[in-house]
Amino acid sequence: MNKNIVEGKWNQMKGEVKRKWGKLTDNDLTTIAGSKDKLVGKLQERYGYTEAEASRQVSSWPPPAV
Repeated sequence: MNKNIVEGKWNQMKGEVKRKWGKLTDNDLTTIAGSKDKLVGKLQERYGYTEAEASRQVSSWPPPAV
């Protein structure tokens, strides 16, 4: 996932992120604000993933065509 694309289109991508990782709250999405590191951290917190697993999921998830 390209960092610049995510940060620039975060508001458009929030719905897709929430569909993919439904345990993330609206507050989480506001806190993440397009930051890959924050998304990885929230996935670890909400799902109990290791850092490596959360990072792998974020990196392998294709952003939607927005």
